[in-house]
Amino acid sequence: MARPFWLTKLLVRTRIAGLLPSVRRLTDGGTAALRYYSDRVLAAPVEELLDPAYLPGPPGPEVIDLNRPAPPDQEAGRPTPAGRGVPSPWGTPALRNAVADLYVRREGRAVDPDREVLVTHGATGAFAAALDAFVNPGDRLVLFDPCSPLFALGARSRRARLRWVPTWAEDGRLRYPQKLFERAMRGAKLLALADPANPSGACLSPEDLDHLLWIAAGYDVLVYLDESFARYRYDGRGRALATLPGAEKRVLTAGSVSQGWGLRAARVGWLAGPRHLVRACGLTAGLSAPYVPAACQDAAARALARPDDEFGPTLDGFRHRRGYVVDRLRGLGLEPGVPAGGYFVWVPVGGLGLDGRAFADRLLKEQGVLVGPGCAFGPSGADHVRLSFAADDGRLREGLARLARFVDGLRGPRPVAEVRSEATEVVGDEPKPVFSRV
Repeated sequence: MARPFWLTKLLVRTRIAGLLPSVRRLTDGGTAALRYYSDRVLAAPVEELLDPAYLPGPPGPEVIDLNRPAPPDQEAGRPTPAGRGVPSPWGTPALRNAVADLYVRREGRAVDPDREVLVTHGATGAFAAALDAFVNPGDRLVLFDPCSPLFALGARSRRARLRWVPTWAEDGRLRYPQKLFERAMRGAKLLALADPANPSGACLSPEDLDHLLWIAAGYDVLVYLDESFARYRYDGRGRALATLPGAEKRVLTAGSVSQGWGLRAARVGWLAGPRHLVRACGLTAGLSAPYVPAACQDAAARALARPDDEFGPTLDGFRHRRGYVVDRLRGLGLEPGVPAGGYFVWVPVGGLGLDGRAFADRLLKEQGVLVGPGCAFGPSGADHVRLSFAADDGRLREGLARLARFVDGLRGPRPVAEVRSEATEVVGDEPKPVFSRV
């Protein structure tokens, strides 16, 4: 006989639930993590979700599969290898092992690929699984302002209450008011952030990581850290939040091959962290979005296995693009910060008489150049736009030339001496900076 849900909640609050075999199976033995679980997890049909009769994995090469949910794929008249189209709902062993190896190489962190890694439909799927696993309507979720639009949109769709903490970039370092951050963390359920940050590209310093985790532990708040842009750090890796003392109890890290490895079409991401927390995320993902396609996971595993030194020339190229873009924008009288990571520049445009949305709309309509309106990234973004320098060199240069024409048009005619300064030389019809590095 099923327990009424109110009784389940009561047993969790009184910690009696930790004595029940079914609850120990739900938490993979970590019953102390029950206090973080959302109602959706507590009400989930756990036995069925963990039963291969409901969510079967690959049958194995020696098994004749008469339980196929669909015919095998056909390509040039040849079927794909048996079982390849039906991966485990937690991810293929090859990809989970590749993720675990990545953390060992990157930060010397040991991760159990079988129990502490969950493959998801991109970083968006990872965040959705975490929200569904831990956040109930009315729970407080702390976000740094500005941040990825998906953080706020996902939280609001679960009817969470947002607490924004203002931030600013200082020489590439992400800064925040510590007292205000501590006040926002009181009574919160989850802190979601990215390092490097999106859209500013600022990175957290080692002492800030210590402070974040100390405050999170003091108020018993879970931490969700998106490291999708971790490969694009221009001043070295630095410390990793998940390796600090106490992180093993509350930090979930997410990654994706879309940004770091340029495999946007694959839509493969992952979550890694304490198995009692990853277990809950796996259950919610199994209810909504299991089975990342095996072919996409194969491509992601191959990408993660590439030698790290192969990425060096790519990173150097982005470092040069960063310098070129910042110099061009400053030459236009704009004052963007210099990102320490990622491939975005956070540009204030309020001084031109337009807010970020109007600037982006007119730039697209009048010059055919698309940038991101800052209002999507948080309350402080109203007078900003996000500009990406991930485009190829030619389109990046042309886009900046059109942006320059647009900005000049907003300011009105200027004397020729101001338009063609000593910093430019004319190539065709386009002023090209002498300092161009791309």
